[in-house]
Amino acid sequence: MSAAAGLRPRHVTVEGRRVRHRVDGDGPPVVLLHGIGRSLRDFTEQHELLASRFRVHSVDLPGYGGSLPMAEPCTLPALGRFVGRYLDTVGVDQPAHLVGNSLGGAVAMQVAAAEPDRVASLALVNSAGFGQEVTLALRLLTLRPLGRLLLRPSRAAARRVERTLFHDPSFVTDERIAYALELAGQPYTARVMLETCRHLGTFRGVRPQWRDELLARVAERDVPTLIVWGDRDLILPATHLDAARARLPKARTHLFTDCGHLPQVERAEEFHRMLVDFWATEARPATGGRSATVAATD
Repeated sequence: MSAAAGLRPRHVTVEGRRVRHRVDGDGPPVVLLHGIGRSLRDFTEQHELLASRFRVHSVDLPGYGGSLPMAEPCTLPALGRFVGRYLDTVGVDQPAHLVGNSLGGAVAMQVAAAEPDRVASLALVNSAGFGQEVTLALRLLTLRPLGRLLLRPSRAAARRVERTLFHDPSFVTDERIAYALELAGQPYTARVMLETCRHLGTFRGVRPQWRDELLARVAERDVPTLIVWGDRDLILPATHLDAARARLPKARTHLFTDCGHLPQVERAEEFHRMLVDFWATEARPATGGRSATVAATD
């Protein structure tokens, strides 16, 4: 399935800022949250598979894709608050299944820690928050002024990023590279990425302080959790799955073989089946009144 197939992005205003999202389907609410420097397109396959049974929201986080930055710096607590305000804006008044990849996983955990009543379950996909190790490319972004120089848009840089994300090179298409270059060229992309990286880590890796605090709070909430990883992840190594099992021992876990940082894309059908089975057998009920339909602008 093409990463752009059937994409119907719309915009909604959240706290005075334009946010790009995609909403389809009817049923229990699902919110799909992408990683750093990425966009809702990383969940296109899952969005379209899930929309037959769920009310699916794919969202560009503030300062990424087609969403304008927040008025405040792009920190993890601010991103968690944004998700809550987004849910208010679009009329989701019942617990939602949160699915987050990479940075999006940490954002989903932040929501669960701060506003647990909003969360029916967590599905964390190669998620930030479980270990210090992270790719050198992201660690270099924390260095001034090198970080901004490294974020200068180029087709070669866009290609390198896409090749890093996927184990199977067939996913590194010209369309994906062109779209990555388009995202990199947004006027706010570099600033927001640098804010995010410097909040979450240093050249040595992901900061332990926010990780330890967040994981302790999530463990206290006892939210049904699924954690998956690709064993060939070059961004956040698969050894982080062992740390996840230790910190969240009640979570269901799975390791995809011969898979990179985006299992929801590389193993779309298998990931989808696993997710729906998890929701059917372990997640809190997320039924009730149907989420409100949003009057959105193109």
